[in-house]
Amino acid sequence: QVQLVESGGGSVQTGGSLRLSCAIHEYTESTYCMAWFRQVPGKEREGVAGIDSRGRINYAAFVKGRFTISKDNSANTLDLQMNGLAPEDTAMYYCAAGRVVCAARETEYWRPLVKHFPYWGQGTQVTVSS
Repeated sequence: QVQLVESGGGSVQTGGSLRLSCAIHEYTESTYCMAWFRQVPGKEREGVAGIDSRGRINYAAFVKGRFTISKDNSANTLDLQMNGLAPEDTAMYYCAAGRVVCAARETEYWRPLVKHFPYWGQGTQVTVSS
């Protein structure tokens, strides 16, 4: 049974950093997109960053070079290093896994569809204060 377990959320001040980690259990698809999404109450869940089985990396436009996604295949983890955090980054962050690649090509304007990701973690809260 596929299981995604996030950790690393917390509270920081503006300009601070956090590192999120997702432990990936029993996910063995050869073609995949592993991704981080975020959601605030009352708004749609949005993609933050994704890395796929072809090694391509995609970021949402709002990332603006502040976040770095990485996948450790030996440890089966998906990490998101977040620097330069701002209050608008406050959200619940989710790890997700999909059976297709993230996008046709690498982009810094990534807007994935939630429906392409059948597996989700429980989320970890990130709060950034001004």
